[in-house]
Amino acid sequence: MPVLSQVGGRRSTEVKEGFRLETYLEIMRPADLPAAHLQFHLRHEVPHLEFLARLFQRTGPDFIQEWVAAEPTGQYARRAAFLYEWLTARELAPPENLGGNYVDAIDLTKLVAASPDRAVKVRRWRVNDNLPGTRHFCPIVAKTNAVQDASALNVPDLFAGLAGEFGEDLLIRAAVWMTLRESRASFAIEGEADRGDRVQRFADVMARRTGHGELPLSDAALAELQRDILGDRTTITHFGLRQSPVFVGETVRYQEVVHYVAPPAEDVAAMLDGLRAFLERTQGQSSVMRSAVAAFGLVYIHPLADGNGRVHRFLINDVLRRDGAVPDPVILPVSAVITDNAVERRGYDQVLDSVSQPLMQAVRKHVSFEPVQTTWPDGVVSNFAFGGAEQARPLWRYPDLAPHVVFLANIVARTLTEQMREESRYLRRHGRARAALKEVVEMPDHQADRVLRSIEQHRGELSNVLAKEIPILRRPGIWDEIVEAVSQAFQGIG
Repeated sequence: MPVLSQVGGRRSTEVKEGFRLETYLEIMRPADLPAAHLQFHLRHEVPHLEFLARLFQRTGPDFIQEWVAAEPTGQYARRAAFLYEWLTARELAPPENLGGNYVDAIDLTKLVAASPDRAVKVRRWRVNDNLPGTRHFCPIVAKTNAVQDASALNVPDLFAGLAGEFGEDLLIRAAVWMTLRESRASFAIEGEADRGDRVQRFADVMARRTGHGELPLSDAALAELQRDILGDRTTITHFGLRQSPVFVGETVRYQEVVHYVAPPAEDVAAMLDGLRAFLERTQGQSSVMRSAVAAFGLVYIHPLADGNGRVHRFLINDVLRRDGAVPDPVILPVSAVITDNAVERRGYDQVLDSVSQPLMQAVRKHVSFEPVQTTWPDGVVSNFAFGGAEQARPLWRYPDLAPHVVFLANIVARTLTEQMREESRYLRRHGRARAALKEVVEMPDHQADRVLRSIEQHRGELSNVLAKEIPILRRPGIWDEIVEAVSQAFQGIG
């Protein structure tokens, strides 16, 4: 949550229109100097990397250099010097008498930081580099109360509760259907739910690849995953990292409407390295937080010419599986929860807008469509052009993903407490109904399932097709007895 600070008559904190408003007494007002205001920011506020990157672009190094020379043992001067070098890749001159105890670069009580055993001591400034990413990509997640609660979601415990209620064997059976449902819902989010072959192919990819092999954040791993997801019938001529500019939008009355502009192709590899570093440096921390950052981080980097949305949603389950939060072969149908509920779908769009809208407000004037189409090396043909990369880079590199963590935690919780419970309950009733049916007429499981499906589709009426397929169902009383037995089974408790 963004923080605004002001001077007032009494010390107070209030949340107002999406901001945390901090009011300080006059005695705490910093001196009218850049170093004093930056020290106030590092000491009292939530460090904001995008703001600091833009600040250092404007000010240059002089005030930081003078500050650390004047206070060579001061923790805030040393932290500021380290952050300047980290964000700008330009070196300052450490004073000869620099000293003081090692201090963390960012306050881990305010921001998600590298796990303690992953922090790196930087002797140059006597600072512990505990930033969770790299200067090319380091999402910020402020530890608000909502984020703390979301990060504390205990997925293994929720799953264990389901296993205790329904049995692990039943949950594993449910996983097969859940995988297909997640695939179908993922396409529905993109408005493409009508192609059964693509739905099945993505379901197969999730079943086979989730949590296995190399983390799909390198060029080679992404190329392999993208090829599996898209198949052979695609206009893409190069799998892996895109070689073309890209935007997310829609065509309205033959006019392109741009909702988000992705980073230029030449930035993508380094940004993915930053996302991979985030996952390496936050090992042992909340799996829900890590999966949210991985999935939404990838969708903002948008590294592929096609298939970004599916990889984005694949990563949610992939990270949860790799962290041991969800056992193999279970796939949480998070996309199904999003598509089945209009409120959650709006929430999904709104959380994406939390990054895309500020970006577009700042750079929309740099978007254009040229009169001539360009064919890019990856097979993309486009007349899209964007000239605002320098202005957009700080936001691309340091997006605020706290709302995304809160959103995903809610979706995962609902998936485990509602969707998977309902599916497991249905499968248990289905098993009872199949057994009851076979008490009336003995038949193979696949045939019994065919009968159960027909009963549901035809509301208890015997169809001519089924009667021809299974003639015994025409015998007097047989069908009525089957329907009654199945009805009793489905009406049972649980």
